[in-house]
Amino acid sequence: QVQLLESGGGLVQPGQSLRLSCAASASSSNRYAMAWFRQAPGKDREFVAAIRWTGGTTYYADSVKGRFAISSNNAKNTIYLQMNRLNAEDTAVYYCAYGPGIITSSVPLQSGYRYWGQGTQVTVSS
Repeated sequence: QVQLLESGGGLVQPGQSLRLSCAASASSSNRYAMAWFRQAPGKDREFVAAIRWTGGTTYYADSVKGRFAISSNNAKNTIYLQMNRLNAEDTAVYYCAYGPGIITSSVPLQSGYRYWGQGTQVTVSS
């Protein structure tokens, strides 16, 4: 069992930045990825970004490419999501996810992840 604890959400104005963190209680294997998904009110949960623990390959949704950056601290079993140039469309609950043994084609899919955090609210508003 892997527990995920997100932090860093909050209220910011358009154009500002925010950094989310997600700490995993343990790692169940070396071949896994961690990711961020988000869910806006009235919308389906969508993929935001992911990173492979081994090698550090990163993946991004087109909507955040160039604005968001995912990174990891392997020693702390923690990933981060640096979000820059935020806009109102980024308002959502952001969820951290952990996918042991995930294959590349499943990286942007919710079904590829076995463990989920509780979510942290990000609100972008003037």
